[in-house]
Amino acid sequence: QVQLVESGGGVVQAGDSLRLSCAASGRISSNYAMGWFRQAPGKEREFVAGINWGGGSTYYADSVKGRFTISRDFAKNTVFLQMHILLPEDTAVYYCAARRGVVYTPQSQYEYDYWGRGTQVTVSS
Repeated sequence: QVQLVESGGGVVQAGDSLRLSCAASGRISSNYAMGWFRQAPGKEREFVAGINWGGGSTYYADSVKGRFTISRDFAKNTVFLQMHILLPEDTAVYYCAARRGVVYTPQSQYEYDYWGRGTQVTVSS
C-alpha cells in the first residue's frame, strides 16, 4: 500500500509562485510514474504534469507548459510541482497520484493506482 500526502497549497496573487510537495510512504520505489492533477469547482479532474519512473521524462498540460515544473527526489520519496506565473484559472484542488509498474507516464486519471487527498491552490486576480 502507498500513501501520498500533498502540501504547499495556499492563497496567492496572480503572478506569484508556489511549490507543491507530495510525500510518498509505504512500498514505493523508483518503479512508479507520478502525476499531478487538479480539479476546479464544477469541472472534471484534469492532468497537469507527470514524470516517469526514472525521472527522465516529464509531461505537461498545454495550459501549464513553461510555467510549471515537475520533479522527484527518490531519496526522499517526494515529488514536487513548482508553479510560476500563477493565474486565476490555476485555482483548484491539486492531487498527487502514483502508478506502479510502468515505464511510461499516464495522463489519464483512470490509469493511476494511488491518490492523495489534495491541497487547495487559490490564485486571486
